[in-house]
Amino acid sequence: MNAYDSTRMADVLAPLGYAPAGAPEEADMVILNTCHIREKASEKLFSELGRLRATKRGREAAGGRMVLAVAGCVAQAEGAEITARAPWVDIVLGPQTYHRLPEMVARASRAAGAVIETDFPAEAKSDHLPEASAPPSVTAFLTVQEGCDKFCSFCVVPYTRGAEHSRPVAAVLAEARRLVAGGAREITLLGQNVNAYHGEGPDGRSRGLGRLLRDLAEIPGLLRLRYTTSHPRDVDEELVAAHRDLPQLMPFLHLPVQSGSDRVLAAMNRGHGVANSSAWWSGCGRRGRTSPFPPTSSWGIPARQWRNSPRPWPWCGRWDSPWPIASNTPSGLERRPPARHIRCRRRRRTRGWRSFRPCCGNSRTGSTVHGSA
Repeated sequence: MNAYDSTRMADVLAPLGYAPAGAPEEADMVILNTCHIREKASEKLFSELGRLRATKRGREAAGGRMVLAVAGCVAQAEGAEITARAPWVDIVLGPQTYHRLPEMVARASRAAGAVIETDFPAEAKSDHLPEASAPPSVTAFLTVQEGCDKFCSFCVVPYTRGAEHSRPVAAVLAEARRLVAGGAREITLLGQNVNAYHGEGPDGRSRGLGRLLRDLAEIPGLLRLRYTTSHPRDVDEELVAAHRDLPQLMPFLHLPVQSGSDRVLAAMNRGHGVANSSAWWSGCGRRGRTSPFPPTSSWGIPARQWRNSPRPWPWCGRWDSPWPIASNTPSGLERRPPARHIRCRRRRRTRGWRSFRPCCGNSRTGSTVHGSA
């Protein structure tokens, strides 16, 4: 998502004469596009800002000027705290406001203080963005949905990305056609909760992700489709049928089931249980093509006990890296187990999982995909 957002920020700034630079020392404007999900995200941001402070001072000493901006979810969460700790920052903007970047740059050049834009605007930013530039390779990202309404106890996304919002079907298809015309042959649909997509169709009715994938598969020249990241609660029959019927849709689904314990899932406010996840997998196995499901696991949730730590599922033997718990979420405010206990849990469970065969990518190993740039 941040890679896509960074590209779109470059598109927004292009009419002002900005173009990508090879290094911060060569840039007239530096934007740090941040992710709050990463562990110690704030500390890493301020460390990088400290390094850029010297670069900015050197530019000013030589008679030039550098605009320094902080964007993304850390900017949304920290807000004015960033300029309080790093007063050399010129602009702080949240992930829903970067369509206003030209206005912010103009205000920063006139004002003595920093420009802070972390409100959630009433209008959708996608309605005010310019056309996407040509993709740099045969693969491209395309945001179709943003935000989340789930409020899992460990996750900061609803607080930094806002409520769920889906782009209209026509807008998604138009951007996809432009990407394909520019040389893209594989498109990855993005969203914090992408399979909760419910965009307005040409007939005025809401359409889900499964129907959107079918519409995209009809675009000539588009050979591959992917999407990330999903929520187990939003896997429906239409999406399963799309995996079965569409050869362009890669047989891969990142399914963050998070835990093999109903008690822990309830404490995390996930809204589903172990039986639901097993049923979704069984349904895809019966009605869809072979689909590897690499799940995500969260370790160190305060409510967890040894007997409730993540358990291996019968259909997959690989678990993704541990999901960090944001400090300003309900789980982050509780007392957590010691780090040594969390590491020990991981080692014990991992030893038990090594007998399972990793299922990621086996169905397409050795196959050839033909395309043109």
